[in-house]
Amino acid sequence: MLKEERYKRFISYFNIHQPAVETELNYKNPFHLLIAVILSAQCTDKRVNIITPPLFKKFPTPELLAKAEYSEVFKFIKSCSYPNNKSKHLVEMAKTLVSQYNGIVPSDVNELQKIPGVGRKTANVIASVVFNKPVMAVDTHVFRVSARIGLTTNAKNPLEAEKQLVKNIPDKKIPMAHNWLILHGRYTCTARKPKCYECGIREICKYYKTLKPKVL
Repeated sequence: MLKEERYKRFISYFNIHQPAVETELNYKNPFHLLIAVILSAQCTDKRVNIITPPLFKKFPTPELLAKAEYSEVFKFIKSCSYPNNKSKHLVEMAKTLVSQYNGIVPSDVNELQKIPGVGRKTANVIASVVFNKPVMAVDTHVFRVSARIGLTTNAKNPLEAEKQLVKNIPDKKIPMAHNWLILHGRYTCTARKPKCYECGIREICKYYKTLKPKVL
């Protein structure tokens, strides 16, 4: 199967089955999502969604979070992975928003990456989810699933995978494709035991073609 056809059928399938896909992180505004995405590094969305409601209530704005002590933030996020580092990142992120962006989360990926705690993946998530920009955040799920399906070829790192995906997916579909791949990797194309025989796109999947017939 040609790569162009694989992409076409991938988009067609998810357009039908997940036409209104959204992030599983709970948030009410761009600032909240930025906090949630920073916390989500090496941590599940489920855990982040438990942590954030009291955190958002205590620090609803960048101005309030910017005035907080690291130790104060730590108390709210201590059940998250790397709470010490993330406490510092969150406070410094808020300080930067207040001092350089008038308390407003920027939409530009390059500007987002100037904020403490925000790398390329996080910047792409914010730009994609909040501002609907045609950028692709490549996490472990996206990297694994896109390679298994055959959407990416020989990508050695997330940036190479990102470039291939953005090149082959229409701009207007990129924000949705990001979530399609994440959720597919989270619930169907899992790392250790992918549920290939339940997968709706197995017929276009390179990995599936390498499996032995299922023993009935």
